[in-house]
Amino acid sequence: MTSINKPYAESCDQNREPILRVIQPLLLDCGELLEIGSGTGQHAVYFAAAMPHLQWHTSDLAAYHEGIKMWLRESGLDNVHLPFELDVSRSDWPAQTYDAVFTANTCHIMRWRDVQAMFAGVGGVLKPGGRFLVYGPFNYNGAYTSESNARFDAWLKARDPHSAIRHFEKLDELARLAGMSLQQDAAMPANNRLLYWRKQP
Repeated sequence: MTSINKPYAESCDQNREPILRVIQPLLLDCGELLEIGSGTGQHAVYFAAAMPHLQWHTSDLAAYHEGIKMWLRESGLDNVHLPFELDVSRSDWPAQTYDAVFTANTCHIMRWRDVQAMFAGVGGVLKPGGRFLVYGPFNYNGAYTSESNARFDAWLKARDPHSAIRHFEKLDELARLAGMSLQQDAAMPANNRLLYWRKQP
């Protein structure tokens, strides 16, 4: 049962199974994974439970840490780690390197300069051959992929003019600048995508 004070996002329950089906085969030979923007912590405990071979490292702004810790404590898992503070534009990135980095629904709520900083930072902490997995809505060829995404983008910009659904082509350029190449672009439910870049060996 979900406690009164524990944060909960319905979207995490809705998208976790489709995400797992895509990322699980890509992470079979990975040991250490960094999650950027762990949010409530729901994804972390679900994916760590499904992939016990992974050490899942959570991170987010400090304001979200207590909620993440609630989910982690309740899970009792020994392969998911307490969150550390990571503001992609301001924080020092960890000295540790990782086999994979995962982030969900972050690009469209970040300022563009933060998105740029995130890709550059990921390029620095990924091991050669490491995977960067990004889930969310994206535009292609300068256009929305659905009317619902267009409405969502309008809502985002009304809430914060610096947020927006990002263009795939611009993200792919950031990935290339960080030494990563696109390996997979998977269609997901609700007009979302799962993008997989691999750092060059």
